[in-house]
Amino acid sequence: MPIITQTDGTELFYKDWGPKDAQPIVFHHGWPLSADDWDNQMLFFLGQGFRVVAHDRRGHGRSTQTDTGNEMDTYAADVVALAAALDLRNAIHVGHSTGGGEVARYVARAEPGRVAKAVLIGAVPPVMVKSETNPGGLPIEVFDGFRAALAANRAQFYRDVPAGPFYGYNRAGAPVSEGVIGNWWRQGMIGGAKAQYDCIKAFSETDFTEDLKAIDVPVLVMHGTDDQIVPIADSALLAQPLLKNGTLKTYDGLPHGMCTTHPEIINRDLLAFIRA
Repeated sequence: MPIITQTDGTELFYKDWGPKDAQPIVFHHGWPLSADDWDNQMLFFLGQGFRVVAHDRRGHGRSTQTDTGNEMDTYAADVVALAAALDLRNAIHVGHSTGGGEVARYVARAEPGRVAKAVLIGAVPPVMVKSETNPGGLPIEVFDGFRAALAANRAQFYRDVPAGPFYGYNRAGAPVSEGVIGNWWRQGMIGGAKAQYDCIKAFSETDFTEDLKAIDVPVLVMHGTDDQIVPIADSALLAQPLLKNGTLKTYDGLPHGMCTTHPEIINRDLLAFIRA
């Protein structure tokens, strides 16, 4: 099994497909999932001649079920180590949801030449939780509810999220896929409960404002207008103006998990941005 071992002993699982001399696209998954959430995109871009890479964030998927280090600075440091181990240069980093926060923090600090472009899809930046400086954010009670549900019955919670708001399956007339729901549950349950519990704080309370301002490379911000997990008004619409070279593309009526529900749309637009 392909892994890299971090300085604290954490083993990080990764996938690395395609020609090693091709331009790499690095995919960063959302909470509480794994690299498997990008299967559609990885197969598509592999077919387009790219090198495709994705890792299981520490505590998630097949990586070590860590009880410490489950916060954004360490997540970004793990990406630094991955990029060095695989010699990833001129890469496009694509992050969904929590993975978008990871991308923002990593790209803002990456060595020159490592990153060519970045994409934030349904991403958590600038900051999710409501505060005096972020009055439009979600109340802390929302995230306290996540933690309580995870601690009380993680298995049921990880069924309810994909069956409802994550993919918009709670909307009237939505075509529900039991396979997609089961795959979300499978990915979530493989990871560690402690790490996933801690990650709720990481994705909801981390302020990425300065990271976004520091990014020099072109960034595409993609967001569905019916995102019930990361509402667009307090994420993409605020993030894009902070970027030096950011482009916002919105998707009318699409949900948080639109990479899975509408890959033919997302893959097309990703490819156009990467090749531009």
